[in-house]
Amino acid sequence: MASVDPYQTLGVPRDAPQKEIQSAYRRLAKKLHPDLNPGDTGAEARFKDVAAAYDLLGDPAKRARFDRGEIDAAGVEQPQRRYYRDFAGADGAAGRYASDDGFADFAADDLFTEIFRRRGADWARGPGRGADVHYRLPIDFLDAVNGAEKRLTLPDGSLLDVTIPPGAHDGQILRLRGKVRPGRGEGAPAGDALIEIEVRPHPFFERDGDDIHLDLPVTLREAVLGERITVPTPTGPVAMRLPKSANTGTTLRLRGKGVARRDGSRGDAYARLEVMLPPKPDPDLERFVADWPGGTAYNPRQAMGG
Repeated sequence: MASVDPYQTLGVPRDAPQKEIQSAYRRLAKKLHPDLNPGDTGAEARFKDVAAAYDLLGDPAKRARFDRGEIDAAGVEQPQRRYYRDFAGADGAAGRYASDDGFADFAADDLFTEIFRRRGADWARGPGRGADVHYRLPIDFLDAVNGAEKRLTLPDGSLLDVTIPPGAHDGQILRLRGKVRPGRGEGAPAGDALIEIEVRPHPFFERDGDDIHLDLPVTLREAVLGERITVPTPTGPVAMRLPKSANTGTTLRLRGKGVARRDGSRGDAYARLEVMLPPKPDPDLERFVADWPGGTAYNPRQAMGG
């Protein structure tokens, strides 16, 4: 079964700039994120598709390889036909099929000659440490904030368990020693796996160092009366009471609810209130405001000369 085109999944054209791809992901993630749609399996499945599409297109290098047909929509390498001339020199038309030893047109034998030549050159250099290999691992925002255990599938199909430390950040490189290519010669150490962390953006959390920021919508009633509300944080929802007559822009601090640190402490979370009216006109609210004597006594634009 063919994979769905990631451009179609995100709803962007193939020539979309990277910023547009990130904006499309954030818009869809905010709509489909499981935290915002509890129990909705359809939304959860679509969110996974959107996340997979962003894993591919959000990385410019992967996107370029996909556009060239080198990998498919799932990131799997596409088989490429190779010919013996690909292993020969490229110095002019007459020498296209020449080996390093000066023998021309050795046809199918040149592939095997090149393989053995390279292997012989490697062993001639003597024992040595295996080469390091770079991998990219996309993870969810909250896994970076809180730490997590992930499993990476390598191109050869083998699995590599990766521990994401608390507070990991985008672009951070984790070194797993001796996990990849074997060394040359007896006792030579294997190369290291260099895992570059790619953190997907969150639909409503923003990170600033070890602190978390979010815009928190509240109702007019909650803001005026200072009611008790639930605030989402990276460690789970927290109940708190609003101050009475809270305005849009009022920022509440939740200590120790931010990014996890290696010493066990955490940064803080900051919730900026946004007072929201109902999405549709409410006749009762309109009558109340029209009859409210204090409604005309306060002018929020007075300092602006309005």
